[in-house]
Amino acid sequence: MSLALTVIEITAPVFLLAAIGFVWVRLGFEYRVEFVTRLAMTLAVPALIFIALMETKIPAQSLSLISLAAIVGYVVATLAAWVLVRITGLDLRTYLAPIVMGNTGNIGLPLAFFAYGDEGLGYAVVVFAISAIYSFTFGVWIVSRARSPLAMFKEPIVAATLLGALFLWQGWETPSVVTNTLSLVGQMAIPLMLVTLGVAVARLTPRNLGRAAWVSVAKTALCAGIAWSVGLWFGLPHVAFGILVLQMAAPAAVTSYLLAEKYGADAQAVAGLVVVSTLLAIVTLPILLGAVL
Repeated sequence: MSLALTVIEITAPVFLLAAIGFVWVRLGFEYRVEFVTRLAMTLAVPALIFIALMETKIPAQSLSLISLAAIVGYVVATLAAWVLVRITGLDLRTYLAPIVMGNTGNIGLPLAFFAYGDEGLGYAVVVFAISAIYSFTFGVWIVSRARSPLAMFKEPIVAATLLGALFLWQGWETPSVVTNTLSLVGQMAIPLMLVTLGVAVARLTPRNLGRAAWVSVAKTALCAGIAWSVGLWFGLPHVAFGILVLQMAAPAAVTSYLLAEKYGADAQAVAGLVVVSTLLAIVTLPILLGAVL
C-alpha cells in the first residue's frame, strides 16, 4: 500500500498540471503551442538536464556499468519497438520514440529517490542522461526525418546533455550565480511540458485513446522485460538493477509529445499515449517496485 501511495504522490502533480492545460483550452483561452514548445525545448529543458547532471555524484566504476547497461537496454528496446511498429502497421515517426523513451525525468527521478534514497537517485540521473542523449539524437533524427544524423546535434538539449556529462566527469561546477539562474530556468520545464500536454489532451479523439491503451501495455511489458534481462546479463548491483528496470519501464515521456508537435508527427496520438501510459503506471510501477526492492 505504501508503494502505491508513493507512486500516486509522484504522479498526481502530472495529472493536475495537465488538467490546467485541459481546462485552459476548454475555457476558450489562447495557448500558442509552437511558442511554448520552442521555449521549453530550447531553454528550459536544456537547463534542467545540465543542472541535474552537473550536481550528480556517483563513483566512476558504477557510472560505467550502469551507463553501458542503459545503452544496451535502449538499443535492444529500439530494435524490439521497430519490429512491433512494423508488424502492427503503426507510423514509425509517431510511435517508435515514445515506445522506447520513458518519462525518466519528472517521474523516474522522484520515484528512484523515494525507493532507494540518494544512491538510487544517482543511478537514476545517469540513466536519465543516457535516455536524454539517445532521445534527442537518434529520436530527433527519426521524428524530424533529417537528411543527416549530424543535424540532431543542433538540438540545444543534446549540447546541454553532453556539457553536463563533461562537468560530471571532470567534477566541475559553475559559479553559484550561474547555477542558481540555470536552476530557476530549469524549473520551468516540467510545468511547461505538462500544461502543454493538457492542451493536447483537450483535442484528443476516442480512437487515439483506444490505440494508446494497447500500445501503452505493449510498451510497459516490452521495456520492463528488456531492462530486467539486461540487468541480469550485466550482473548489476541490487540498487542499479532496480533503477534500470524502473527507469526503462517509465510511462511515455512528455518530451515525445513536444518533439512530435515540433516536427509535424501525429502529436495528438503521442499525447494520448503519454496520458494512458502515465495512468497505467499507477498500477505497473508499484508492481515493479515490489519485484525489484
